[in-house]
Amino acid sequence: MSKEGIPINPELIKWARERAGFTAQEASQKFRDIEKWEQGRSLPSYPQLERLADEFKLPVAVFFFPEPPKAPPIRESFRTLPDTEFDLIPRQVLYLLRKAKALQLNLDEMCQGRNPSAKLITRDLVFDDNVSIPVMAERVRDYLGVTLATQCAWPDDDIALKSWRKTLQDAGIFVFKDAFRVEEYSGFSLYDGVFPIVYVNNSCAKTRQMFTLFHELAHLIFHTSGVDTLEDRYVPSLPEHQKRIEVLCNRFAAQFLMPETAFAKAFAEAGSDPSEHTAELLAAHFHVSREFIYRNFLDRGLIKQGSYEKAALQWKQQRQKSGSGGNPYWSQISYLGREYMTIAFGQYYQNKIDGDQLSQYLNTKPKNMGVLEEYFSRGGQ
Repeated sequence: MSKEGIPINPELIKWARERAGFTAQEASQKFRDIEKWEQGRSLPSYPQLERLADEFKLPVAVFFFPEPPKAPPIRESFRTLPDTEFDLIPRQVLYLLRKAKALQLNLDEMCQGRNPSAKLITRDLVFDDNVSIPVMAERVRDYLGVTLATQCAWPDDDIALKSWRKTLQDAGIFVFKDAFRVEEYSGFSLYDGVFPIVYVNNSCAKTRQMFTLFHELAHLIFHTSGVDTLEDRYVPSLPEHQKRIEVLCNRFAAQFLMPETAFAKAFAEAGSDPSEHTAELLAAHFHVSREFIYRNFLDRGLIKQGSYEKAALQWKQQRQKSGSGGNPYWSQISYLGREYMTIAFGQYYQNKIDGDQLSQYLNTKPKNMGVLEEYFSRGGQ
């Protein structure tokens, strides 16, 4: 392929770099002439544009726009998050935030601005920040139509996670997944009046993913976007109202997945013994983590802080990161979800989009679309 310079707007190079979270110095370590490209003193070749697109996670076609796109910065979706904390978000997570926003825009385009679900929980249920959490949890459970008995009857955590994902989809919430490669971040949500979405770290344990689903569902019900981190270190620096919402989201997820009265009953039936063995039994019963059960023991004064920390560390070392078996096609189906992919393929076969648009919607190279569709047709994931 020709190494001749491609005449493009140099502002697009700078926009792409900044959007990807690279400083000029960091980018120059990967692209020796990028400063010249940004200043218009030199032009990149097409192969160099392909490398830029790959590094900055953009389609090559973007570099042929007359000017940078006018899409609002992703920061605007997280106005409740302090600027100091937003600036600490790792580049990989920032990339996923932008990817999630793109998926949200894709849904709007493919569905002509209408959520395909007959219900939309964020429209149908309204709570203020003085709500009783047990009452809120009960109303949400009634709306979703999944009893606690049904939840506890699921045979394992994998089935439970897939069932909850399908349940939220039926309630109008699209759930996407990805390997964040940053252990501290469990997931996030992007509120929208029509297409609210939750994005989950597939590298976390399935029980943690389920907690994230409902933490972020609460954010969406309160009409806010949120970022779920393991330590919640930024919560104390939030304005009072946002701090209250964040605490409510945590309490809601805990109460929804394991109601206080149900926990007390199950604990008594297990012999009221606050041991690691009991924690394992109750965790399997409710499809929550052992650490979550042990934290309940700690909060009730049934175990000491040292016992909790020792057990939590032991369980963390035992836990293996979840995945999709290493097959990129199964991973892509798992990450995007069958509901989203069904919409995209439907648009394609109704001749409403072409093959290039389909590959963009599914974030897959055109040459791999046939294999991806073959895997998709098998079902599963």
